[in-house]
Amino acid sequence: MCVTRLGTYAIALCFLSGCGRADRAAAPAESHADHQAPSAPAPRVDAAVRINTTAAPGAAPKGMVWVPGGTFWMGCEGCGMPDALPVHLVEVDGFWMDHTPVTNADFDRFVRATAYLTVAERPLNANDFPGIAKELLVPGSAVFTPTSRTVSLDNPLQWWRYTPGANWKHPEGPGSDVRTRGDHPVVHVALEDVLAYAAWAGKRVPSEAEFEFAARGGLDRNLYPWGNELTPGNKPAANIWQGTFPAKDRGEDGFTGTSPVTAFPPNGFGLRDMGGNVWQWCADWYRPDYYASLAQGGDAIAHNPAGPSDSFDPQEPGAAKRVVKGGSYLCTDQYCARYLVGSRGKAEVSSGTSNLGFRLVRSRDSAPLDR
Repeated sequence: MCVTRLGTYAIALCFLSGCGRADRAAAPAESHADHQAPSAPAPRVDAAVRINTTAAPGAAPKGMVWVPGGTFWMGCEGCGMPDALPVHLVEVDGFWMDHTPVTNADFDRFVRATAYLTVAERPLNANDFPGIAKELLVPGSAVFTPTSRTVSLDNPLQWWRYTPGANWKHPEGPGSDVRTRGDHPVVHVALEDVLAYAAWAGKRVPSEAEFEFAARGGLDRNLYPWGNELTPGNKPAANIWQGTFPAKDRGEDGFTGTSPVTAFPPNGFGLRDMGGNVWQWCADWYRPDYYASLAQGGDAIAHNPAGPSDSFDPQEPGAAKRVVKGGSYLCTDQYCARYLVGSRGKAEVSSGTSNLGFRLVRSRDSAPLDR
């Protein structure tokens, strides 16, 4: 859903009560008029920026990459996103990170081992939808649906649909499946689902700072996880939107939906899909003023910041949201340029949409994995 996330239940309520009709008010939306791709930063030498040289603490757990930690400038200067300002110095310790987002095949192994049922597969709670007939409260999730023509970008309900029967196994709803998409990222996962998988896998959700440090791949104030050119050498570096949003994705990068997690080259740390394809959950609560509060704290460097103590989004004050990073296949400079490595997204914790996935990390001193 890019920057503004109504949440699966909110979209369901709109779907069931008809709030997407023309006679109803548009959903609150963030203005994207100022989003832009900043100019590439000039080369510079900054003594405050460093990549740790400490060796990895042993052999890599299966499917994970050692991210050495260090100090970096966090945020997105000149990109028209106030919640990603001010750019500030952050230090993170080294950690292991999944080489790719968790795939459908990975998630299938978890479900087979635990019989876990995701949020999108469970019946909706009637208490959350007063006045809606119980027979309409069927499991499902929010699915992106292209519009038939160019539309104003002020109402996401024009391209998001609550789709009964949509879940991780059926990403576009009944009739779709993941049998040929085992190497695509799992989607329609709410935070509760991610935490359940993490507990089973012996891992944890990355902090926002860990994710951004890892996504930068050892580069200083780069625009994208792979450098400062959106299409280096005129070759696509990530799965993002090309065309007129939300009507037509031309698929110039080879894909018009999710892509295999190894379809594009890794960044400098050997990590794939750190930008584009699907949004990825972070552990931090979302507040648009968090970076400003860090700057006001007076510390020259924020050490392993773990986010604010609570969530607040002025667009949806009652929604509990966590940070998401990386952008998705729906991101475009027309509407959502948050494949920019220093930008931020936000997701309501009960959301599970068709462009939201996750990857996990392990701390340096974690106990050995048993699987």
